Amino acid sequence: MSENIKLIAKRLKELREIREISAQTFAKMLNTDINTYLEYESGETDIPVSFLYEAAGKLDIDLTTLLTGQQPKLQMYSYVKNGEGLDVERSKQYKYKNLAYNFLNKKAEPFLVTVDPLPDDVPISLNSHPGQEMDYVLEGTVVVKIGESVLTLSEGDTLFYDSNYPHGMKAVGNKPAKFLAIIF
Repeated sequence: MSENIKLIAKRLKELREIREISAQTFAKMLNTDINTYLEYESGETDIPVSFLYEAAGKLDIDLTTLLTGQQPKLQMYSYVKNGEGLDVERSKQYKYKNLAYNFLNKKAEPFLVTVDPLPDDVPISLNSHPGQEMDYVLEGTVVVKIGESVLTLSEGDTLFYDSNYPHGMKAVGNKPAKFLAIIF
């Protein structure tokens, strides 16, 4: 795993321990089995952004603090230039840029997400998290699975859904897809 994921995992463990929450209790708070949680905390496996978002909420910190170790400071507005934003390394298939990383007390987390294509026979990996999510496709085509429903989204398409349901996506068509994802 990358050094960045290991640092995030270390912060996750330290913040949990500072709050005197056992790993078992925290895993239950996050509706995650203890073995999966301990894998995340070890830094030896990819940690879904949705999991980090939920963990930050349970720890009463901003997601940026968990990702970078620094507290956001901006309160009136946040301006992020094209191509900038906080890189959130999660897995090789997904590349995230947090577009409001420096804004304090956000009500939502906006990400610019680039997804590399996978072969048709590779299943979509699913996850879930509290809240809602909106995805707006900027480039390419993605196949999205929510529960038992499967949808194909192309450039300009928008999907808004309850993210408590298991969901996931993959780019299709032999080229990466880019979309705006906002987690509420």
